[in-house]
Amino acid sequence: MGRSLAERGTAVMLALALTQSLAGCGAVGAVSDDLFGAAPAEGVPGNVAGFLGGVVADEPRAALAGREVLSGGGTAADAAVAIGFTLAVTLPSRAGLGGGGACLAYATSRDSINQGIPEAVLFPALAAGGGGDRPSALPMMARGMFALHSRYGKRPFETLIAPAEQMARFGVPVSRAFARDLALVAGPLAADPGARSVFFRNGQPLAEGETLVQGDLGGTIASLRTAGVGDLYQGALARKLVDGTPSAGGNMAADALRSALPKVAQPLIVRGPGGLSIAFLPPPIDGGLAAAGAYLVLQQDPASIDAANAQALGLAAQWRQGALTIGTDPAVSLAKPAPPATLPSLPASTTFATLDREGNAVVCAMTMNNLFGTGRVAPATGMVMAASPAAVPPPLLSAAIAWNRNVRSFRAAVGGSGQSGAPLATAFALTQALADRGQVPKAMSNPVPDPGRANVIECNRLLPSEEGSCAWATDPRGAGLAIGSN
Repeated sequence: MGRSLAERGTAVMLALALTQSLAGCGAVGAVSDDLFGAAPAEGVPGNVAGFLGGVVADEPRAALAGREVLSGGGTAADAAVAIGFTLAVTLPSRAGLGGGGACLAYATSRDSINQGIPEAVLFPALAAGGGGDRPSALPMMARGMFALHSRYGKRPFETLIAPAEQMARFGVPVSRAFARDLALVAGPLAADPGARSVFFRNGQPLAEGETLVQGDLGGTIASLRTAGVGDLYQGALARKLVDGTPSAGGNMAADALRSALPKVAQPLIVRGPGGLSIAFLPPPIDGGLAAAGAYLVLQQDPASIDAANAQALGLAAQWRQGALTIGTDPAVSLAKPAPPATLPSLPASTTFATLDREGNAVVCAMTMNNLFGTGRVAPATGMVMAASPAAVPPPLLSAAIAWNRNVRSFRAAVGGSGQSGAPLATAFALTQALADRGQVPKAMSNPVPDPGRANVIECNRLLPSEEGSCAWATDPRGAGLAIGSN
């Protein structure tokens, strides 16, 4: 028979006493492991006990992938890499290896590579060169994520993208977010044999819950994992892409592909309330300056939503016409009333944000320059090709990070999407987050004006030191997920 409850309790007390008497000795860990089990190793989910941070994304499995990385002791940038590659599998309509985007990264330590001030990693999907009936963009996402990781990551890059490879190879259930996008463009998308073989079954677009298998894409991610990201730009994958793109309706210039590099830039920074500073994505990502302009209007009057939106669109139009110059103090340039303007129909995008237990944060906006990009899949790669910005208007990618410069602490991260509504979505959600000074954050308590959508992480009493003041939220009208632990 087993020992009685009293006997077991006595054994535990004796073991704990032994643990205390052996403090500083190697036997301590052995006794603890025997009693409670060894803690998972770094890199394994469960390595972090208690507060691990939070993630928010427009597609649930991508958010879960990011949380697993945080749980294993990864940084916010590690989690962002996992989310970005997962989205390439689970939401290729808006984010993919063939597309691009931009991120803001913040690290709390003065010893960090950005010395406690956010910086931007820009990797827009630029024109690839050449013609064709479906001009494609240069695939920038892989290099962009690698650049982010090289500056802020800790876990091995290949381990962060391996789960996405497995999802692509063995299949993943279609999410509600992806099913909605697929239903919107099913007719045109079915015209491409490559897209039809992946995203359709029995002539019908995959429905929510059905299994999406992308064997070729899994092979491509496997090559990135084993041969490195450079393989897509100047190796065997690059040759495969250059050779196969013409049959997908475009042309990929090998020299343009080889020289396509992300850029690290200083963000646009304006003053926020209560000693905060706010960083927005900088030009040439004009959704950042548009969001900053809208925020400056709302900072003066939170009810001036129409005026804020008009300022955002007016600034973006000025920039695209070459009529806007940003001085040394962005607030001066962006606060000047912009002439009324309208923009053409703009591409879709998606955003996500991550926060680790140290208060380091990343927020990214990604796009295919059109829903499903060109609507073509490059043969033998599984990559949906992004549309060339020479053929479609560029998107308004929009994101912001608020922090306290004096105490080097995180306050909020916001990503906005919704085509022309993306800048206002960022500005509105940010204004709401920064106005929240209660003990329990009310992230996304007020809906972002249509057509905008926002993802938010906030710590209204700053992080590090006030873990209990953190919250994360995705727009309730979407199909994303916000998850973490505090």
